[in-house]
This record gives sequence, structure tokens and C-alpha cells, in this order.
Amino acid sequence: MAVKSDIEIAREAKKKPIMEIGAKLGIPAEHLLPYGHDKAKVSQDFIASLADRPDGKLILVTAINPTPAGEGKTTTTVGLGDGLNRIGRKAVVCIREASLGPNFGMKGGAAGGGYAQVVPMEDMNLHFTGDFHAITSAHNLLAAMIDNHIYWGNALDIDQRRIVWRRVMDMNDRALRDIVVSLGGVANGFPRQTGFDITVASEVMAILCLSRDLADLQKRLGDIVVAYRRDRSPVYCRDLKADGAMTVLLKDAMQPNLVQTLENNPAFVHGGPFANIAHGCNSVIATRTALKLGEFVVTEAGFGADLGAEKFFDIKCRKAGLKPAAAVIVATVRAMKMNGGVAKADLGAENVDAVRKGCPNLGRHIANVKSFGVPVVVAINHFHSDTEAEIAAVKAYVAEQGAEAILCRHWAQGSAGIEDLARKVVQLAEGGASHFAPIYPDEMPLFQKIETIAKRIYHADEVLADKSIRDQLKAWEAAGYGHFPICMAKTQYSFSTDPNLRGAPTGHSVPVREVRLSAGAGFVVVICGEIMTMPGLPSVPAAETIRIGESGFVEGLF
Repeated sequence: MAVKSDIEIAREAKKKPIMEIGAKLGIPAEHLLPYGHDKAKVSQDFIASLADRPDGKLILVTAINPTPAGEGKTTTTVGLGDGLNRIGRKAVVCIREASLGPNFGMKGGAAGGGYAQVVPMEDMNLHFTGDFHAITSAHNLLAAMIDNHIYWGNALDIDQRRIVWRRVMDMNDRALRDIVVSLGGVANGFPRQTGFDITVASEVMAILCLSRDLADLQKRLGDIVVAYRRDRSPVYCRDLKADGAMTVLLKDAMQPNLVQTLENNPAFVHGGPFANIAHGCNSVIATRTALKLGEFVVTEAGFGADLGAEKFFDIKCRKAGLKPAAAVIVATVRAMKMNGGVAKADLGAENVDAVRKGCPNLGRHIANVKSFGVPVVVAINHFHSDTEAEIAAVKAYVAEQGAEAILCRHWAQGSAGIEDLARKVVQLAEGGASHFAPIYPDEMPLFQKIETIAKRIYHADEVLADKSIRDQLKAWEAAGYGHFPICMAKTQYSFSTDPNLRGAPTGHSVPVREVRLSAGAGFVVVICGEIMTMPGLPSVPAAETIRIGESGFVEGLF
């Protein structure tokens, strides 16, 4: 029998009106701003009214380093939310929104898969409720106001050589990484070199995802450093009087989006910073709202635990005062084999030795997450080609690491296939074993924070950084930014900065190419190796196979 595609399964979903989903959480209809019948935004007034309610238990879903074999982190996040509801616990899913860039590039959608999906899938993977467009517009409004200010006399004495605010768009486009603007004569302004980043790397995205409310949003936008004067003093967004208009553009985008799973359970889908070039978590406002409304909140952090979980713990939880009760690390037998040296074409054949050889990647992630004081369980996301011997090898290895691995069949069976994991998560979360703490204190010097992440999480020997980078970090410390956490921008495919170095490498170095101050978001971005803040499309983009079919439905998203 042919296996249905994700989009076919999603299209057959028996969705309930979004007002019914809101009612399950106790959200009155007047506090839901509907976008059609199956998605809505939750009002700021309702969110503010929840402040005195106790919080539910926060569960993080993270994963091993991604491989072409597939891991299924979002699928497991959605499946676990459904599984918790199935066993009688009131659970809410919180995930990120999808970027158009990877959808039309090579990654595909970001709404789960199989029978563990959030719907409406096509909308979520395309324009959704317009949040990313609002973020793009707010970001580029500030960029336009910088150049306009200089054109009309430059009263702030901005040094055009030291403008650090680039432009953004929500698409992979390598041609825009490094450009010259304002060519064509006096009427077009003063030519200068600049470039584009992808919207998910925008500081405005990070700010929206870390802000508590609209007042906090406007303050953070005002704190953005856009340029420097000749005396090296900073020019802020508020100096250009752009923060008010940017907040207006982001007013609706700041409200969390409520949708549903295939099993009609509530899910918040809000915000979308990438984990390899930003902090990789859904919005604080969505997570905090869910914690007030649910007994359990299941959220994910992007890519492998070395990127996503570290930033979730060290940036999001630190900034928002969140305390995770348990963590789930997603792994697959196929990915273990790939880490053990098996080619993608050969993954269907049983190879227990390769599974064992690839397990140290999983083992390092287990140890890393435990180092934050959070109890861990491993979810083995089942594939039909997995054999009993291979599954047993993973379970035995995880047991040696002092944790438990549970086989999950949510992709094929929905919540019925993940009940065992749901019960284990409840046991861990309610057992009081979490003693969460970030791995470095606020007062540690910035470069030492970078070294702490590189050595404790990546197991690198050293961090390589030019004197200019070290001096820049010291200057930011002197300016009052030394308490900021670090947001590492590096490849998601390896613990190292070499995407081809799989497993659990040691003896490697972490080269720092550039550092960027995100004064509004409240962290320092450290760009390592060859990572790009504006990705390019692959040789055969997914866009080539996306179209409107004869039935009038979108085809090719999956």
C-alpha cells in the first residue's frame, strides 16, 4: 500500500473551528483574532490577564545533529503534545514558524510529519498570518530611515563606513549578501557597501521572540545599535525615532498564533529565528501564554542540542525566567548509522556495528543536556527499516549513559504510538529532578563565555579569534554589554565548525570570523567558520517542484 505524503495526510485532517480549539484552553472568542476558520491570534489583553496564574511544566524537545537521514524533531514535538493529551494531561505544543527561504530551498516545511502534524500545513509553510512580512517590513523601515537621515544632512553625524544595520528578506538569495546601494547620482543618496541577511537572522526577529509585551518590544527596538559616529559612539534606533513606527508594524505580529494538531489539540506557532544563525526558539510570549493555559507545554529548539538546546537554556530561559522540567532528545537508528559511516543509499540494510559506532553523537548530547541540570529521555523516532537488533543497540547505549530510550511510532500512528514517551515525560517532569541552571553566569567576560560553550558543549580545544575581535568584545564590555549571553552562529551538522565532521569529534578548534552586537535582543552573535547569515539556494531548489495542481491545491511542499 502506498504511503501517503505529509501534505495528503494534512489535507484529510478533520479540523475543528479555531474558536473551539481556543475554548479548550479557556480563551474567550472575543480574545481570538481569526485568520480564516483554522488559525487565530490571541489578544494582548487576554495574555496580560493570565499573569497571576501558576505555570505548567515546560518540556524541551531537542535532537542529535541533523543528518540527511532525517531525525523528526518537530514531528516528535507535535506527537508528544498529542500523546500527553491522549493520556489525560492538558498539553499545549509551541513551535516556530517556517521561513520561506528553506521551504523553497532544500529543507522543506516545518509543521511535523505523518500523523503528528500541525495544520493548516500549507498556510504555515507559506505566508501564514504575515508575521515574517511584518518583521521584514519593520527591519527595512529602519534601514530606509538610516539612509534617509544621511541624505537630509546627517544631523546625528553617522559615519557611513560604520553603519551596521543591513537589510533583510525572507528568501535564500546569495546575490544579495554583499552589495552597493545608492548608485545613480546625487538624487539617490551616498553610495556605500552593505548587504542582506535572511529575515530569520534579523535582530527584529530575535527581539519579537524575546519581548514580554508591546512596551518591552518598543524599548528593545529603541536599543538597537544601527551605526557608529566617527568618535565610535553608538547611534541607536531611538535616535532616528524609528522605534514607534516599527512597533506599529509589529503590533499584530506580536500576538501568538493559535492553530491545532491533526488530533485537534492546541498549538502555538509563533516566531522563527534559525538556530544556526540566531537563537532558534519560538517566542517567549507564546511559551509563557501556553504555560498559563496548559498543564504541560512541549516546545522545541532548533537543530541539534549543541545549538538549539544550548541557546534555549542559555538565552531564552535565562532572559524569560523559564525553568524546563525535562528534555527529550530525538534520535533515529538511520542517523546513528550515518554517524557511524554508512552512506545514505545503504541505510536500509541492518548494520548494528554502525549504529553502535554512531551513538557517541547521541551520548554527547545526553551529557550536554544533563550538564544544565535537566533530566533527559531519548525518543527513538521509528522508521520502517529499523530492525529489533538496531533498536536494542541504541537502547543499550543510552542506558549506559544513565538515561532511557523509548521507541516512538507517532509518525505512523499519531498519539497512540507515543504513549510510552508521554508517560516517561510526566514521570520526569513531576519527579522534581530538574535543577536547571545556565552553564555560565551573566558576569563572566564575553570571550570566556564563548570559550565555555566551545569547550563544554562542542568539546573543542580552543577558540581562534583575531585581536580585533577580542578588542571589540572588550569594547562592548566597557560599554555595558558584558552581561549579555552568547548566540553562536555555526553549522548545525557537527559539534565542530566543519559540517562534514560527524560523530563526537575532539581536538578541533572554533574559529570566530565576526561578532555582532544585538543590543535590543540582548545578546552577542558570534559567527564561526563558513556559516552564512544569508543562505543560498541549492543547485536544484525545492521551488522547482512546488506548484498549484489540477485540483487547485498546493503540491510539492513535501
